[in-house]
Amino acid sequence: MTEDNPVEGQVLVLTAAKASVPGRRVPDLVAEARRELDPRTDELRRRYERVHADDVRDIFLAPTGFWVEVGEDLGWSERAREAVARAHAEQLLRVGRREGRESEFEAALDVREAVVVSASDP
Repeated sequence: MTEDNPVEGQVLVLTAAKASVPGRRVPDLVAEARRELDPRTDELRRRYERVHADDVRDIFLAPTGFWVEVGEDLGWSERAREAVARAHAEQLLRVGRREGRESEFEAALDVREAVVVSASDP
């Protein structure tokens, strides 16, 4: 995780290696998403299932198309949006591996999208 992101540094590196945008852009894009979404954490909590919460991050499952809407709001290219969505999904899977919930989260990602924001109060 960087100071500006609830997504871990190793996840950003992995995403950058797979992304169709320059690798150096991935942390900036993910940070931009965080700045857009952190003020909406209460709304996310009301609308979507929170599947993980710790001292660093909350992770929600949003309907397919969530990142398309965010990307359009922020004026991102399709590739930029895909990179951010991939980073959030990879962070969910990383947490899932640590918690023994990887298969559960993989299945969830078949029908929903991961949204990672900075930790909030319960």
